[in-house]
Amino acid sequence: MSESLRIVFAGTPEFAAEHLKALLDTPHQIIAVYSQPDRPAGRGQKLTPSPVKQLALQHAIPVYQPQTLRDPAAQAELAALKPDLMVVVAYGLILPQVVLDTPRLGCINSHASLLPRWRGAAPIQRAIEAGDAKSGVTVMQMEAGLDTGPMLLKVSTAIIAADSGGSLHDRLAALGPPAVIEAVGGLAAGTLKGQVQDDSLATYAHKLNKDEARIDWSRPAVELERLVRAFHPWPICHSTLNGEALKVHAAQMGEGSGAPGTILAADKSGLTVACDTGALRLTRLQLPGGKALNFSDLFNSRREQFAAGLVLGQ
Repeated sequence: MSESLRIVFAGTPEFAAEHLKALLDTPHQIIAVYSQPDRPAGRGQKLTPSPVKQLALQHAIPVYQPQTLRDPAAQAELAALKPDLMVVVAYGLILPQVVLDTPRLGCINSHASLLPRWRGAAPIQRAIEAGDAKSGVTVMQMEAGLDTGPMLLKVSTAIIAADSGGSLHDRLAALGPPAVIEAVGGLAAGTLKGQVQDDSLATYAHKLNKDEARIDWSRPAVELERLVRAFHPWPICHSTLNGEALKVHAAQMGEGSGAPGTILAADKSGLTVACDTGALRLTRLQLPGGKALNFSDLFNSRREQFAAGLVLGQ
């Protein structure tokens, strides 16, 4: 049996909260939680604690929310906790070398890709967008570089044709926690050794932004179909029709050809739009002020808005 460790957990979103939840069910002691400062959320833009902070407070664990870990006072605060290990999952702050060196066993990170592929902020979405056959979680020992540290453990899952950013996120959020618990046990027992990453195989997963979710119909349909899935549930792909915004929540490969952006057909199965090569059938859409609806429901009430020959994105 490996020793019980004094662990500081650092994380912010729901993906990280799933890891914290699992660690709370182990013999290890979570002595403190670090999370990003509360952010405005919802219509009222009320300051809202992160999912990780909310979970920590439910378990009466002290929560620290420094604006930066480059601050000597924040570094001294962490050192005073005398942690054996820091577990970092989607925390969102840079950990300087002095912080990485503070815990006796260093810092480990659960990253949602099969490193060295997709280092960076949006590995789940970039894997789908690129058409990767698989994704996974890598638990690594942290270094000062971005997701460059030695790999301790990997678990993988196939990316299926129906996967969206949301569905793959949820699957990886279930795969990651057991892998972290296994890695923590191996480090506590002194049996786990890291494998150095091959930097020549590294790719970078840029942060998502709303601008790149605007559909460029002069791209191939196969690329746009992946983009629609990758960017759901955020930032959601969008275009315009008759000067109005049109959000695309789901799409499939369609049939036909024409000038990019032109509506080729509209029926209960979807709205078929020409792309540079091939066509995309939009199956779930959202109009301004409305909610997301299957195209069959929109088609019944607004048939004339989706007439063949109209052009999207103008």
